Amino acid sequence: MVLTSRQTGELHKSIVAYLSSIDAKSTKLLREELAIDSSFNDVIQKKYEGILERKWTSVMRLQRRILDLESRVASLEVKLQASPTAKSHQESIDWLPGTQAKHTLRSHRASVTAVALHPVYSSLASASEDCTIKIWDWEHGELERTLKGHLLPVLGLDYGGPKEQTRLASCSSDLTIKIWDPSNEYANVRTLCGHDHSVSVVRFAPNGELISASRDASIRIWDILTGYCVKTIDTQGEWIRDISLSLNGKWIVSAGNDCAATVRTLSSGEITARLVGHASHIECCAIAPVASHAHLAALGSTKLVGGETFIATGSRDSNIKLWNGRGALIKTLEGHDTWVRGLVFHPQGKYLISVGDDKAIRCWDLSQDARLVKTITGSSKFLTCIRWGPSLLSNPGGSHVLAIGSADFSVRVWT
Repeated sequence: MVLTSRQTGELHKSIVAYLSSIDAKSTKLLREELAIDSSFNDVIQKKYEGILERKWTSVMRLQRRILDLESRVASLEVKLQASPTAKSHQESIDWLPGTQAKHTLRSHRASVTAVALHPVYSSLASASEDCTIKIWDWEHGELERTLKGHLLPVLGLDYGGPKEQTRLASCSSDLTIKIWDPSNEYANVRTLCGHDHSVSVVRFAPNGELISASRDASIRIWDILTGYCVKTIDTQGEWIRDISLSLNGKWIVSAGNDCAATVRTLSSGEITARLVGHASHIECCAIAPVASHAHLAALGSTKLVGGETFIATGSRDSNIKLWNGRGALIKTLEGHDTWVRGLVFHPQGKYLISVGDDKAIRCWDLSQDARLVKTITGSSKFLTCIRWGPSLLSNPGGSHVLAIGSADFSVRVWT
């Protein structure tokens, strides 16, 4: 630290006053060297006497206080790490599904194609090729109701909508999207028409709008209160099998039969990147949560940049690929024996979990070079879809709920 000229003068006078008070022989010589003139008389000198001693003792007290505080912080950190809260937080970060599911939900009469979990209540919706949607209580493993209305297989589900008006959206090969009201015994309150082919997937945006994608190669944005399609993005491509939205609603990734994934800004539909590298159709895609960004940046040996996006894609070529939002491939994960059907990032960032036609759940540790750390088998048929319960996405202290649908007509739930 550099002192101002005034501060320098005050320091010099304090030094001279101290030396004078102890009758130091060098006082006169120091006054001459520091150019302190005769105006620095006995009266003024008394003003500066004791300043250095007070400053020094203040510094000593502050140093002792700092040492005491550092000791206290170290003690509290030890207590915190030993506390149940810290342990539960670490357990939450490291939580992975066990060998056995808590519940296996059976009632469908054909393959389960999609699952979704209510953002507040312990309700789980499952869609099936049997053209129905079933609502379950995942906490108790009980069937609550069956929704009928679609005429062909139901392909996609999602909970969301305007604030405090949670709705369930479903889409089907019958070209329609249906909106159901959970607060009114899941009444079908609206049917949205506009796609020219099977509607593959529906996802609610953070602002309450509904996004749909279809075999007609279009992405549509809907106002579910009016039923109007407010925007259509014609991708000029092929069948879109999956879409993923960033949590802030800024980005959308779409993927499908053209073996590539496309990153767009949702507001304008403008393409910002193309992810090209798979050898076959892409079945699923997922945008990574912010909690995963540091791990993924390290995987790509790049510096983490604010506003960066990372994406995972799963394909019929049996591979999972990790990308950054600029279209650069970070890593290819090899482990599945056949089609990869579903992908989810762990909400707390450490893992990526995948399911596929090899009937296995595979867990990849992003903090350890995306190494395959766990494989869970036991299903008799293909695993078709996977979703996290949203409570953990919005509340890091919330409970884990993981639901996986299968071609054996069942949904398995881990908590």
